[in-house]
Amino acid sequence: MKLSGVELRRVRMPLVAPFRTSFGTQTVREVLLIRVVTPGAEGWGECVAMQDPLYSSEYVDAAEHVLRRFLVPALLHVGEVTASSVAVHLAKYKGHRMAKAALEMAVLDAELRTHGQSFGAALGSTRDRVPCGVSVGIMDSIPQLLDVVGGYLDAGYVRIKLKIEPGWDLAPVRAVRERFGDDLLLQVDANTAYTLSDVPQLARLDPFELLLVEQPLDEEDVLGHAELARHIRTPICLDESIVSARSAADAIKLGACRIVNIKPGRVGGYLEARRVHDVCAAHGVPVWCGGMLETGLGRAANVALASLPGFTLPGDTSASDRFYRTDITEPFVLESGHLPVPTGPGLGVTPIPELLDEVSTAQEWIGS
Repeated sequence: MKLSGVELRRVRMPLVAPFRTSFGTQTVREVLLIRVVTPGAEGWGECVAMQDPLYSSEYVDAAEHVLRRFLVPALLHVGEVTASSVAVHLAKYKGHRMAKAALEMAVLDAELRTHGQSFGAALGSTRDRVPCGVSVGIMDSIPQLLDVVGGYLDAGYVRIKLKIEPGWDLAPVRAVRERFGDDLLLQVDANTAYTLSDVPQLARLDPFELLLVEQPLDEEDVLGHAELARHIRTPICLDESIVSARSAADAIKLGACRIVNIKPGRVGGYLEARRVHDVCAAHGVPVWCGGMLETGLGRAANVALASLPGFTLPGDTSASDRFYRTDITEPFVLESGHLPVPTGPGLGVTPIPELLDEVSTAQEWIGS
């Protein structure tokens, strides 16, 4: 498949409500989209890098620069390109997994549209719908938190994830358990906010029978997570620490985690995400699909990924209206706590031109 050219497009999408984590508070999502054009089809990719280098070292301006300067030209200058060859062509450029993932996603979308195959079918989907959880940010008060959680449960979400940080951990977890009961599927996400000195505090979460505590320590502290696992009963799930199938295998071998959150952008693309899934399945480690406030494009791909057999826990594959009043694609709507897996060619969705134009702030065409 020969690439005729690539479009980089920046969009700015206000959130329906501020989303606060231990990294900070977001009120708007700056998104970099990629459109690849081939003789047979177009394909779309979405870069999940945030506006600032807080979740990871990558950020959206840097992703745009490395795509324009290095990654896109590298693909345009080769002959035939397939999704499986993208990583090979880009391997000499170190890091920048989120930028590479977005470009691979666009190529894969175009390739699958050419052959009339869906993302789900190509990745190995075994379900036609996936259960959905929702991520709840840090709130100003416990009553506000309980109202928000109650609203999501009324909407049908089957799992609640609470963002936590020192000073906002035991009290919100206790309040949610007391209000909504022990049967609620409940987990917490620390986004690296703790250290091993906080072991006693993290151990106090054990009586609440959480599904997991996600990434309590620094992303590079895999040994620290293994040590923490010896002191708490709550299963540790790694997020930021897992950047490849190899790192997942290493973390599992070290006993640093019992569950893995797979985010395709963080590991370099959906093909590597499938390899992470396969490694975890081989070790009997359950996985779930994390979210990065994606538009309908990234959401479609995530839902397809989450339909693989190893994804046995509800992911952060929320409906479109969790974050956006108006999505750039047809919205994903929750149905009895689930989202349907798209079955159309490629992603199964495309941007609606007038909606995309409304939120676009810049675009650039890079021809072959």
